[in-house]
Amino acid sequence: MATQPLRTECSGPQTTSVVTDLPFKPQLVKAVFRDVTSLHVSRPAAWTAASVTRTVLTEIVDGARSAAAEEARKRLIPKDLITAIDRNVEVEVGSAWYLHSPTFHGLLGEVRNADGALVSLRERRGARTPSGVAGAHRFEAGMRRLLRNRGVTAVPAMVRDLDGIASVFLTALARDAAMVVREGGVKRFGTVSLAVPDEPAPAPLLKDPLFALSTRRGDGRTIDGNDVLAAVTMQLFGDLRQRAITEAAKMTRNASAN
Repeated sequence: MATQPLRTECSGPQTTSVVTDLPFKPQLVKAVFRDVTSLHVSRPAAWTAASVTRTVLTEIVDGARSAAAEEARKRLIPKDLITAIDRNVEVEVGSAWYLHSPTFHGLLGEVRNADGALVSLRERRGARTPSGVAGAHRFEAGMRRLLRNRGVTAVPAMVRDLDGIASVFLTALARDAAMVVREGGVKRFGTVSLAVPDEPAPAPLLKDPLFALSTRRGDGRTIDGNDVLAAVTMQLFGDLRQRAITEAAKMTRNASAN
C-alpha cells in the first residue's frame, strides 16, 4: 500500500514563507494552547497568536535596544529590559514572570496580607508553577532569532527573561481566547465613554473594529483567529494593541490568500 504524504502546516511555498517569517512557530503556539485548553486551535488562530507575540516582544526588544544604545552597547542586559518597561507601560506584559525572575525581585515592592504581615515571594508565587513559567525554555530559539533580526544579542539572563515574558504572555492569551469561545465573545469588560455635563452622550463607535470582536460567531469547539484577536483586546492596550491586531490580521490574510 502506498504511503500517504504527510500534510504540512501550510498549503504552499508562499504560505510557508509567510509563516516561517514568524520567530515563534505555529507548532509551538499550539503546544502552549494545549497546556491550557482542550479546544481545537485552527491554523489562523495559531498564526495570529504567533504574530501578536512577535509584535509584543519586538516592541520590548526595541525598547531595550534603545536603552543599550545610550551606553554604546549592542548586547542587551537585564537592566535594559527594566528601562524598556519603565519607558513604555504598554509593554508591561507577562507580569506573572516577574515573580520568578531575579531581574525584578528588587522592584516588586512589599505585599502584606489583611493582618499586615509581609507576604513572602514564595507565597506570592503560589504552590504551583504556572505553565507559562515552566515552559519558558521552549521560546529560546525563537527569541534568539528575533534578537538577530533586530540586530542585537543578549546575555543569557536577558534571553531567559524574554523567554519567560513571551511564554507567560502567550499562555494568558490562550486562556483568554478559550474564554472567548466558552462565553461567546468578550464579556469581561464593558465600555466607557466620555461625556460632558448637560450635553448629549456621544453615539457608540459602531465601526470600531474592537467592538466587532466583542460578539463571537462560530462553533464552541474551535479557537479561531478572531478569538485570539478578541483576547488581544484584553491583554494589550493603546498603540501596541492596535498594531498587534493590524499586523496579525495582515499576516493571516496573506497566508490564507497564498
